[in-house]
Amino acid sequence: MYLNETQEQVRDMARSFADEVIRPAAEALDREERFPSEIYDEMAKLGLFGIGVPEELGGPGFDSLTYAVVMEELSRGYASVADQCGLVELISTLLVRHGTETQKKLLPDILGMRKKVAYCITEAEAGTDVSGIRTFAEKDGSGWVLNGGKLWIHNAPIADFGFVLARTDKEAGNRGMSIFIVDLHVSGVERGPKEHKMGQRASQVGGLNFSDVRLGSDALLGDLGRGFHMMMSVLDKGRVGIAALAVGIAQAGLEAAVDYAGTRKQFGKHISEFQGVQWLLADMAKDIEAARLLVHSAAVKIDRGQDATRSCSMAKCFAGDMAVARTADAVQVFGGSGYIRGFEVERLYRDAKITQIYEGTNQIQRMIIARELLKKGART
Repeated sequence: MYLNETQEQVRDMARSFADEVIRPAAEALDREERFPSEIYDEMAKLGLFGIGVPEELGGPGFDSLTYAVVMEELSRGYASVADQCGLVELISTLLVRHGTETQKKLLPDILGMRKKVAYCITEAEAGTDVSGIRTFAEKDGSGWVLNGGKLWIHNAPIADFGFVLARTDKEAGNRGMSIFIVDLHVSGVERGPKEHKMGQRASQVGGLNFSDVRLGSDALLGDLGRGFHMMMSVLDKGRVGIAALAVGIAQAGLEAAVDYAGTRKQFGKHISEFQGVQWLLADMAKDIEAARLLVHSAAVKIDRGQDATRSCSMAKCFAGDMAVARTADAVQVFGGSGYIRGFEVERLYRDAKITQIYEGTNQIQRMIIARELLKKGART
């Protein structure tokens, strides 16, 4: 195996935690749509948040490959839990790269889950097309006044701080956007109702509205007008995280299908003895391994400082499509039981779908892959 000793140790720790703590709670969390603070507190103690944050800033200082491995293992337990790990990774990466020394002081509370964060980009007219955002921050003396609204924001119902992408120059296109760190408990911030989702139901998603929210000069993250570019700079890592999460969902489905096929009998035989089921399991296993290798390859390119955009889009697109198809196969192995609430594969099938949508739809990933091919050639 190409993982080094440290990466294997972190993987094994995340795997044990997923098996012993996350997976047993997944069904109830899905049913109750509950934010599992107690699980996140334990994850924080184990150093499973802000995996790439340097040690001098309070993180473990691991690389992107280790992050991908952790995301897969946590997702094997429950993708909603892994999703929180991914969100904190994106926010902490932005802070490490672009935050002031004062702003970086937020990191210990974020990594310790004492403060919850939200990554606030999506709007009614700005989903995949981020250039369509209308939220606007207007200069007011030394500070800013923020107006607008966001929707489908992860952690919006419970977050303490939002990292909000807003226009600061309405005429400058992508160069007229900036990111602001917004205290979501101040006057002028209104939270919309929590959305009730098809899958990953324990992750809290909702809307945020900003009405004349006053921000100090210290709320601006990084350089004025560089918000879009800062956001794009973390997308490669974000897509590796979602791809790894998709692999974890599919891996959990394969494990459940293999176990069930070895115990379920029809026509006097375990269904694992039928070639049709065997081939289904074999196709699941090979596609999961292929997706895993794509994810790891993309992560290694990030760690080496190479251009990883095409590889990250390939990994995200392939892994998301694979997870939906192969969790459907897991349901098929279970037959009618797989269609019933309470069976793990039914939840996994629902959880997989969003991996084709968030962090850029898989249609957009195909556009990016094609653009990179036409611009740089077919060789990787």
